[in-house]
Amino acid sequence: MAYNDSDGRDAARGGSAPMAVKILIAGGFGVGKTTMVGAVSEVAPLRTEEYLTVAGVGVDDVAGVATKDTTTVAMDFGRITISSDLVMYLFGTPGQERFWFMWNDLVHGALGAVVLADTRRLQGSFASIDFFENRGIPFVVGVNCFDGRQERTVPEIRDALDLDPNVPILMGDLRRRPVSRDVLVALIDHLMSEQKTASVR
Repeated sequence: MAYNDSDGRDAARGGSAPMAVKILIAGGFGVGKTTMVGAVSEVAPLRTEEYLTVAGVGVDDVAGVATKDTTTVAMDFGRITISSDLVMYLFGTPGQERFWFMWNDLVHGALGAVVLADTRRLQGSFASIDFFENRGIPFVVGVNCFDGRQERTVPEIRDALDLDPNVPILMGDLRRRPVSRDVLVALIDHLMSEQKTASVR
């Protein structure tokens, strides 16, 4: 899949357009998917957020995020240039269980994923991890340490989420662009490592 950011001008000059890859940003409700896409995107992000209403009482699980008043009902979308030859398109998945059916459409063409986790509600990440493991899609885990709080160690998180030893875990405040960018770079490194391992088999 190739991406041309200059409406054909690169091709006209004989230059090559950067490679584009599709990446999913997944995780439970209120874990920071929309925030991460917005923090790292170099273009105005597309958001499909709606206000939570009384109709969702008893349906939407807002435990631990009682102050959150909106939810993604379709997807988030953003773009970031990692290098001169690599552009990432970011698709944030909806976190509420009633919207999970959209994951099957969003995953088409995805090269990898970032699963976001909140140490206060790690159980919210299980569905995303199972989804990507069952489809053989490589992923990294980004632990959103709000305001720099790190309530668990990496080994504790790996054990709690039952992650394979080769799955990278990164911790930081994902509201900060450099932190979110580091997570995406780690995913690219992980994808390259997985590809090398597969080629040896």
